[in-house]
Amino acid sequence: MPSGARARVAAAVADRLFRNAVRTLPIRVRYPDGTVLGRNAADRDAPQMILHRPADFAARLGTAGLIGFGESYMAGDWSAPDPAATLTVFAGSIETLVPAPLRALRHLYVAKHPATEHNSESNTRGNIARHYDLSNALFELFLDETLSYSSALFPAIEPPPRWSDLAAAQRAKIDRILDRAQVGPGTRLLEIGTGWGELALRAAARGAVVRSVTLSTEQRALVLDRIRATGRADRVTIDLLDYRCVEGEFDAVVSVEMIEAVGYDYLDTFFQTIDRVLVPGGRAVLQAITMPHHRMLATRHTYTWVQKYIFPGGFLPSTRLLREVVARSTGLVVREELSMGAHYAHTLRLWQQRFDSHADQVAALGFDSIFQRMWRLYLAHAEAGFRCGYLDVHHILLTKSGAQ
Repeated sequence: MPSGARARVAAAVADRLFRNAVRTLPIRVRYPDGTVLGRNAADRDAPQMILHRPADFAARLGTAGLIGFGESYMAGDWSAPDPAATLTVFAGSIETLVPAPLRALRHLYVAKHPATEHNSESNTRGNIARHYDLSNALFELFLDETLSYSSALFPAIEPPPRWSDLAAAQRAKIDRILDRAQVGPGTRLLEIGTGWGELALRAAARGAVVRSVTLSTEQRALVLDRIRATGRADRVTIDLLDYRCVEGEFDAVVSVEMIEAVGYDYLDTFFQTIDRVLVPGGRAVLQAITMPHHRMLATRHTYTWVQKYIFPGGFLPSTRLLREVVARSTGLVVREELSMGAHYAHTLRLWQQRFDSHADQVAALGFDSIFQRMWRLYLAHAEAGFRCGYLDVHHILLTKSGAQ
């Protein structure tokens, strides 16, 4: 808990700002003394936020901003019956929650990125390990049978997809990527970011020769087991290697939600690498989580709760930024963009439901209640972003001169 005179002053300011902000939002914020704030205070079906320790919540919020907001959930200062619904309300009003004069001063009080988390070659493997090397068994508890840890692409999102729809939707997403990259018999394919191997295996089943690079030792170990089990060892190579170190020539390059781990300062290097290894006429397809350009510019130097606890070194670009980097740094051309953010909201909803239903198994793996609240908030935070349009996810097709 923050303490001292500075914390007390910050808590008082934060409490006042928070109460003023939520009074205008379509939400119910309940206090232990029976006070209920929010534009929808009388609507018991409205998204709810339950404050258990308002003073502690205000102290964390006042001293650490949005990082403190997340930490207060981890500590149990507040809860919500449906965290994603609650966070959707806040995310949808992110532009107005803080008064304009204070927003102009954000650079004076928001945390800065630690130098140890910049995505240099010396740091990136450690950043990746802090998330993807947590435990293969943990991810197996809430992912579907494909072990795909990225947005699915459903045939339809109304009515809301069910768990039984998820694996097929993940395969449909992968197949669309491989189709747009024109992956078929004999294709030399580079995958940047292996995940748990489903894309590499599906590409090999088409007759492609796949080289996939990852920095996660845990993921690589499981993928190698999957490759051996499916008899694809002659067609798939998995290297523990930074993308910057890849050599060779490839007909196609694919990368699914790995660009978020590249970092703002290294986007040019990332696309230059793709340009360097692609043969003339080659094609590259990315699946990339994005945010609106103006929000990206406003927050790119802000250190967030997600970066501190979930994705160290993470950075979400805008599609405009990606187009600008490609144009200035490479000979590649952006040919297509497909927006599918609503599909990610449903993917995350299904993951969170699955994670919650396996709480006992998560605990048995050694992940305590604080970790479980942290992970639940992470999944809900992401779902909220996609629900309200603050976040999006795109398929982006790039071609190199000579492509058909």
